Amino acid sequence: MPEWVILIVFAAAAVFFAVRCRLIQNDLHDLTNQLKEKLSSDTNISLRTAGRDKQLRQIAGELNTQLDLLRQQQIQYQHGNTELKNAVTNISHDLRTPLTAVCGYLYMIGKTDDLSQIREYLEVIEERTETMKQLTEELFRYSVIVSDENTVQTEDVLINKALEDSIMAHYGALSAKGIVPEVEITAQTVIRRGNNADIMRIFANLLNNAVKYSNGDLAITLSDSGTVTFSNTAKELSAVEVEQLFDRFYTVDAARNATGLGLSIARTLAERMGGTVTAEYCEDRLIITVQL
Repeated sequence: MPEWVILIVFAAAAVFFAVRCRLIQNDLHDLTNQLKEKLSSDTNISLRTAGRDKQLRQIAGELNTQLDLLRQQQIQYQHGNTELKNAVTNISHDLRTPLTAVCGYLYMIGKTDDLSQIREYLEVIEERTETMKQLTEELFRYSVIVSDENTVQTEDVLINKALEDSIMAHYGALSAKGIVPEVEITAQTVIRRGNNADIMRIFANLLNNAVKYSNGDLAITLSDSGTVTFSNTAKELSAVEVEQLFDRFYTVDAARNATGLGLSIARTLAERMGGTVTAEYCEDRLIITVQL
């Protein structure tokens, strides 16, 4: 082959590769500008390249995938930040209310020598102090549960007994609210693999929820299949609110000295053991179902 032909071929190849490199350089520059714009304005528009280079298109696709993940994490962070701010506000209010009462009654004790009044004030202080204790303990339990990454220690748990013991432990609180629970527990032995303390905590939180929000009734059943249901009349609820009951720090009524963590804790514990806790609202009745 003549030397001049070889030179022409090399020259053509050099021009081809130079043009291609220039096009790729332009595409990379355009891709960089798009990336800067997307990061600064958080748009939903995907990165695109007009070039035909396969690897460059793959890079753009990978960047779009990572940017979508980054945007989802940012949304979750913003949601969590808003939730945390609301939680701090609610918790501060819940703790400040009884604390203000304690300070007020302590001041009144210092202004009187009447022993009967002092005893009355001390009873109120004791009640408010117990309220703060319950709130802080619930917050502590929740923080322990969500931060504990260890494997749950499981055992064979007799659900019949766990439910009976939980009801008996809360019978006084239920009676004080005028609630006489209708209990129907299957005679068949129901055993599930789980953590006994966590299962007792689930039942306790659901019973506490009934004490706070029931309109005076409560029905508890344990079926042969192991399904546990708690149902009570709750006329102040709505279907929309029921969807939010398991959200952290959500309370139906912020004035009831509640952190809104009880049902969230119950669901978290159940899911850690492979179970579920769900709620539905039908004809003014709140029905919470536990499946372990």
